[in-house]
Amino acid sequence: MSKAMTVGEIVGSLESGMTVGIGGWGSRRKPMALVREICRSPLTDLTVVSYGGPDVGLLCAFGKVRRLVTAFATLDSIPLEPHFRQARQDGAIEMTEYDEGMFMFGLYAAAHRLPFLPTPVGLGSDVMRVNPDLKTVRSPYEDGRELVAVPALTMDVALVHMNRADARGNAQYLGPDPYMDDLFAKAADRTYVSCERLVDTGDLLKEGPVQSLLISRTHVAGVVETPNGAHFTDCAPDHGRDEAFQKLYARSAGDPEKWAAFRDRFLSGDETAYQDAVRVWREENR
Repeated sequence: MSKAMTVGEIVGSLESGMTVGIGGWGSRRKPMALVREICRSPLTDLTVVSYGGPDVGLLCAFGKVRRLVTAFATLDSIPLEPHFRQARQDGAIEMTEYDEGMFMFGLYAAAHRLPFLPTPVGLGSDVMRVNPDLKTVRSPYEDGRELVAVPALTMDVALVHMNRADARGNAQYLGPDPYMDDLFAKAADRTYVSCERLVDTGDLLKEGPVQSLLISRTHVAGVVETPNGAHFTDCAPDHGRDEAFQKLYARSAGDPEKWAAFRDRFLSGDETAYQDAVRVWREENR
């Protein structure tokens, strides 16, 4: 059964107030076509769960985020995501900040339908101070160790971007790292996959080894082909990070005139208009 959808259909199925998980890592393999469509939509009051990058920054800049749950928000080559920083400094969003390992344990707990998972990570650090709701538990075994009970990071929806997928929702990464996209898919009530290219199921193993088939169709509600849909983040081997465009995006933070110009030029239309505007911008700046 085909689960192929459009970007508009996927975002149109979301509701304000949802908890939305976004896969990828920093400025790497983010489902930016779906993020941009959320920015254009009337959705608001979202709780976003993400190893944050420009997905977080754009959603904050468009006022879509009520709470962010993250371990960081970075553009990789630019250490701190500037639109996220602006929103945080302005007090525009609430925030839950975990250690990277704790964040992963929260995904694992949700993926396995557990209320929490215990870990020593976070003990003796400011993570406990800035997250006073975190609880500890004692091991029931002989050592009786105190451990942090990391709550499950449950999500209504997860959005992930992959290199290849078939119309049934099986999805494949071809780059150097799966990140945590499979955990996001398992942790959410439903998952939508965008991909660089839709291929026939039998062609997936021609693209990469069986280990690269990261996400099973059983966890996927819909899939959409979005060529260059991770732009401007890295999506190796299909394309690298567009560093020049990322700098343009970063420079628009904190400057209302630059942000308005960036928004109006690149984000006022649909995804096709965005990709066309990027191509024109590249030609102008060759």
